[in-house]
Amino acid sequence: MTIQTVSTNTSYGGVQGVYRHASQATGTDMVFSVFVPPHAAGAKLPVVWYLSGLTCTHANVTEKGEFRQACAELGLIFVAPDTSPRGADVPGDANNAYDFGLGAGFYVDATQEPFARNYRMWSYVTDELPKLVAEHFPVDARRQSVMGHSMGGHGALTVALRNPHRYRAASAFAPIVAPSQVPWGIKALTGYLGPNKDDWRNHDTVALIEDGAKFSGLLVDVGDADNFLKEQLRPELLEAACAKASIPLTLRRQPGYDHSYYFISTFMGDHLHWHAERLKG
Repeated sequence: MTIQTVSTNTSYGGVQGVYRHASQATGTDMVFSVFVPPHAAGAKLPVVWYLSGLTCTHANVTEKGEFRQACAELGLIFVAPDTSPRGADVPGDANNAYDFGLGAGFYVDATQEPFARNYRMWSYVTDELPKLVAEHFPVDARRQSVMGHSMGGHGALTVALRNPHRYRAASAFAPIVAPSQVPWGIKALTGYLGPNKDDWRNHDTVALIEDGAKFSGLLVDVGDADNFLKEQLRPELLEAACAKASIPLTLRRQPGYDHSYYFISTFMGDHLHWHAERLKG
């Protein structure tokens, strides 16, 4: 599988790159970013996957996430894919809404027309892109973890719960933890997967836990000044589900913080250190 280099920049002794490739999963070109910290020749490094939120591309966290210093110090590769397929022939929301269609793939493989042909972000982030990254970058496939923000927090937690033997750690900033129960998720899951709510459960963190999924432990930060906290994020549902299932959860409610990258960048270092501890050896 070939990739095209869009740009590279030296940062903290490592290389921040942006790359493009033709995706078989989505049927479109896809762009992603990779930070490779300084490392010994021939060394394989652990990798942290970061899934972004609604309206975002790879660029939001790459430009505003402030992860490179910690990744350089900890020896972590950091990969940020896009949030949906893009292109002139890719269908979006009929009303150009921000919460469905372009920029809002919700990390599912759509089954409903006209979205099923391109919106296959689950296959993209769990299968195609990991194989591509492993082919071109010094990744230790035995040491992977996943994190995300908002819609990407939903993606990260569901990816981890469905693949507990692949990912050693999972964390999230302001995740949508129960999409089946909130407006963002109901709209997206109906549009991509259809009206049968049983088909949604594999893409709902709380439902997965209720259905028996396990993970070694989760770290979640939310801001108590987040405008989406009560209606869309509902962290108390995750707290209750984890408690009932005996899944260790560190849920931190950060006073004064909102939904933005000011919040994410403030606690990014904490999350990366938490991941690094679990990616050792």
